[in-house]
Amino acid sequence: MPAELSIDPAHSALLCMDYQTGIVSSYIKDQDMLLRAASALKQARSAALPVIYVQVGFRPNFPEISPRNAAFSTVKNSPQRQQLFVSPSKEIHSSVAPEPDDIIVTKHRVSAFAGTDLDMILRAKDVDTLILFGIATSGVVLSTVRHASDADYRLIVIKDCCADQDPEVHACLVDKVFPRQSKVVSAGDLLNALKFNR
Repeated sequence: MPAELSIDPAHSALLCMDYQTGIVSSYIKDQDMLLRAASALKQARSAALPVIYVQVGFRPNFPEISPRNAAFSTVKNSPQRQQLFVSPSKEIHSSVAPEPDDIIVTKHRVSAFAGTDLDMILRAKDVDTLILFGIATSGVVLSTVRHASDADYRLIVIKDCCADQDPEVHACLVDKVFPRQSKVVSAGDLLNALKFNR
């Protein structure tokens, strides 16, 4: 565990982002990743950290998607891609399922913050540290890290609970880009830190 990794449960929250069934099946090749993510969630709850799920979701006929949005307009124009956001594919994967006290935030863009009430929830809970992971590393994780850093949150990224369709992009982000704005740790590092800080 990195010696400098310390976590104050009273001012920290864990974000599990875009772990929806359809997305998980498209991105995760290492099934141990789901076990690591479930373990991180369990340990966070044991340490009394708020657990917040961020998921992508749209209304029928996708009115939130502009034709000018290069990423999401492909969803609106592709019946096959739309299936990712229809039950059961849109539901959070059963291996990391929310518990009753967890919070679910629905977003319509890449970042967990864009157009959502996530920042309001975090401020209301006096959270200044975000521990986060998600799919994809180059999507929701990158966008959320950038936004959260600019909003002055302290950041911890769990690298082995993130996945990307391009392993080289994932490695570049967790090894070279994210360390400029966050601490990058393994799930094991996090579990040890939470046990140490209890």
